[in-house]
Amino acid sequence: MTVEIKAPAFPESVADGVVSAWHKRPGDNVSRDELLVEIETDKVVMEVVAPASGVIEAILVAEGETITSEMLLATLSASAPGVQANEPRESDEPSEDSKGGSAESIPMGPAVRAMLDEHGLSPENIEATGKGGRLLKEDVMTHLKQQSVPVAPAREEVAPSSSAAELHIDGPTSERIEKRVPMTRMRARIAERLLGATQQTAMLTTFNEVNMAPLMTLRRQYRDEFESVHNGTRLGFMGFFVKAACEALKRFPEVNASIDGNDVVYHGYQDIGVAVSVDEGLVVPVLRDADFMSIADVEAAIASFGSKARDKKLTIEEMTGGTFTVSNGGVFGSLLSTPILNPPQTGILGMHTIQERPIAMEGEVVIQPMMYLALSYDHRLVDGKTAVKFLVTIKGLIEDPARILLQI
Repeated sequence: MTVEIKAPAFPESVADGVVSAWHKRPGDNVSRDELLVEIETDKVVMEVVAPASGVIEAILVAEGETITSEMLLATLSASAPGVQANEPRESDEPSEDSKGGSAESIPMGPAVRAMLDEHGLSPENIEATGKGGRLLKEDVMTHLKQQSVPVAPAREEVAPSSSAAELHIDGPTSERIEKRVPMTRMRARIAERLLGATQQTAMLTTFNEVNMAPLMTLRRQYRDEFESVHNGTRLGFMGFFVKAACEALKRFPEVNASIDGNDVVYHGYQDIGVAVSVDEGLVVPVLRDADFMSIADVEAAIASFGSKARDKKLTIEEMTGGTFTVSNGGVFGSLLSTPILNPPQTGILGMHTIQERPIAMEGEVVIQPMMYLALSYDHRLVDGKTAVKFLVTIKGLIEDPARILLQI
């Protein structure tokens, strides 16, 4: 029976994608839920797995070609029930795993296979926690830790990106070397959105500074207990800033609104986008109903988003929407910057590095850990008075964290 392998259904915000990597070729045997192809969109990398066990008949779209939603990518000759489709082809030299039929009977990606080969492990001895019994890198890492085996870095095939443009030159040279590489789809999309934000909004930025001493004292006092109670979740600063932003957005709904043509849409909820850095740029997953989340929930969600972003596992749904964004450039050492709006949102809060500076307190000059805050806003909807009061509210909540809990 021939089974069609199609691209996933793209949401309205994604027009097309590019086939970035095929992990199988015509004639290869595959198991159900085994990774076949990766598709890069301007937001995420999507994986297409085998819908059934069988043999790849034909690949209809080559790597690098642009595809649309639900486009036919390949055909698969599915195995009859009870028939093993994972025996090696006569033209192939069977591996140690395939001779026993164990490696092919468990779905896994190429990076996992590389780890198994590197450490001489059998997949049958490792508990698979992925969907459909799929063996994940985390499963292999956990197994190695349990066996007290030193873990070597997983070998992965990395798709070319902007970092591939780095020039490695040994020794001095008089040559004026250049290298031209195309933008990745994500980088091109980021560039398009940033340019659109500056051209289509009346963006202004207001600044303030916040004394981080009270929050840092609170964090030191409860960090270990917090981590113990909340199953290893670390107590950072982002949870407090997200909760402070939610409270400020309730008081100043214009900053939580968006412009749709000649209408203003006021959102009765706070979906906070959190900027996460990856090699290709920034992605902004969204904390849904962040006002109902605890600080522990926020911190755990952000940690999960960061892990997914590094592994390119964020879904389009996780990065769609958002009514306000918080971006922390301070983790990279930024002292002061102007964050750019993420349309159709009308506000974005920029956090920066904490730096000890002399300030005046009660008539005396003291050294305090200070952070500059920046609020960029769309002046078409938010006036200067509202923006300043919004930022002052954030400042007050952070400098007296008990007010976040008390909502005062």
